[in-house]
Amino acid sequence: MTSLCAGAFVLRPFTPSDAPAFAAAVSESMATVGKWMPWAGAGFGEADALTWFDSCESARANGSAHEFGIFRRDGGALVGGAGLNQFNPNYRFCNLGYWVRESAQRQGAALASVAALCRYAFEELALTRVELVIADGNAASIAVARKAGATHECLARNRLRLNDAPIAAHVFSLLPESRA
Repeated sequence: MTSLCAGAFVLRPFTPSDAPAFAAAVSESMATVGKWMPWAGAGFGEADALTWFDSCESARANGSAHEFGIFRRDGGALVGGAGLNQFNPNYRFCNLGYWVRESAQRQGAALASVAALCRYAFEELALTRVELVIADGNAASIAVARKAGATHECLARNRLRLNDAPIAAHVFSLLPESRA
């Protein structure tokens, strides 16, 4: 089981015992995470978390995604999730996504996760590009991408779907040589 050091945090695969904390994190974060992530809706519970964990394990096994929980190194509290997904094997790039529970936002978890996942993508998976595709209006995630040193490439029309409607999204990129 791969774990990644991320400053004051550690990224590791979810285990079934994380389901109550995951469901609680989603529940507390409806106003922030729920606004941008349609899966984080009212009624999200432990069974939904376990289904997600199973999906993460299957995707890790077949190499289609590497999803992790973000946990505090001191005490192990769950603060969110982050991962690499939407791999393009021909061009050696993927998408990087993250979310942080409301009570842990603005404490460095997202930024530390981006750095750890980029190290993993470039050094372990030999990728040549990592993209962060962020819904227009998601100022907090855009700020993380900029602080991580990602290059803003464009505002792509109809790039994402949110609430069953196409929306514009900012496309940022990180390359192996652009990391700090």
